[in-house]
Amino acid sequence: MSDKDKWLLPEGIEEVLPPVAWRLECARRELLDLFNSWGYELIMPPFIEYLESLLTGTGNDLDLQTFKLTDQLTGRMLGVRADMTPQAARIDAHAHRREAPTRLCYLGTVLRTRPDGFAGSRSPLQVGAELFGHGGIESDVEILALVLESLGLMQVSDVHVDLGHVGIFRGLAADAGLDEQQESALFDALQRKAVTDIGDILDASGATRQQRERLAVLAELNGGQEILEVARARLAGAGAAVMTALDNLNAIAIAMQQRAGSTRMFFDLAELRGYRFHTGMVFAVFVPGRGQEIARGGRYDAIGKVFGRARAATGFSMDLKTLMDLSPRDPGAPAGAIRAPADADADLLAAVSKLREQGERVIYALPGSASEAADLGCERVMKKQNGSWVVDSV
Repeated sequence: MSDKDKWLLPEGIEEVLPPVAWRLECARRELLDLFNSWGYELIMPPFIEYLESLLTGTGNDLDLQTFKLTDQLTGRMLGVRADMTPQAARIDAHAHRREAPTRLCYLGTVLRTRPDGFAGSRSPLQVGAELFGHGGIESDVEILALVLESLGLMQVSDVHVDLGHVGIFRGLAADAGLDEQQESALFDALQRKAVTDIGDILDASGATRQQRERLAVLAELNGGQEILEVARARLAGAGAAVMTALDNLNAIAIAMQQRAGSTRMFFDLAELRGYRFHTGMVFAVFVPGRGQEIARGGRYDAIGKVFGRARAATGFSMDLKTLMDLSPRDPGAPAGAIRAPADADADLLAAVSKLREQGERVIYALPGSASEAADLGCERVMKKQNGSWVVDSV
């Protein structure tokens, strides 16, 4: 790298400068205050952990997104976190060990090997909340409602929620006797809504005609809440697990109408975000004009099993930088500062301390500096008048 390029950052890695950094910090504080008001406790997991801990229960996708290195102390493989959800699960299972439901929240930078559609960055500022220890729809509804209230707080409007359930596809695939390779290929084709590929995979599977038809129709089952009744008819003959998943989605939809009736809810039974990680309801939040989701989450029971406790779990995450791109909120720059002379006068020092206690920003003008008050962002100055230090306009 030449000297002139040493200031460049790696692709997909950003720094945040004033005044955007201030906007992010204000949003961070408000979101954490909101989570706290709902009973979610803040955790601060480490940026790096043993690799097997970070990748527990997450499947191959997160493995590919995780930077890996060797610990010089132990020789074991370490990973830089690409998602904070597994860390929250570890804390719930091993550190907290509560029997009652546990609500945890977090906000911090994660690092990924490549940009993904979620944030378009390799270093998102991930914010999220997880609810452990409750398997009913009430906890799924709480997470969905918290997502929507968080977006409302950030003034992100005109959102709609995509809902699916991985249990439907899993149940149909198991009923059809698909092997792991066939199931993976069909999953990929369904995400692309590639009807021809779906047909070819199913024709080669050995499943019965009815089993193939039930799997193929998933690509068509999307729409409003009414699509759940259509799905019940089109998937008739499927196992009990499929009908239970449809019941679960319908119950969540009814509850969400009561909690957030104005929010548009869309159901897509072929949408399986996080399929290898989630175990039940999954969701993604979209806004017009942006092709990728701005928040996502769902149920992922038993992830803590490897840590000694398999607990029900549901949660969500989003990128704070993305939210700020969408939000019209502007807390404004910090209040205009006051310039004070670099003077050791005891009365001046006391006056500066008092002003700072009152929330004012006071900046000392350093000796030998040619900067004016405006250069320092100061709209007022401290002057000595009649033996006392006072604040005056520039």
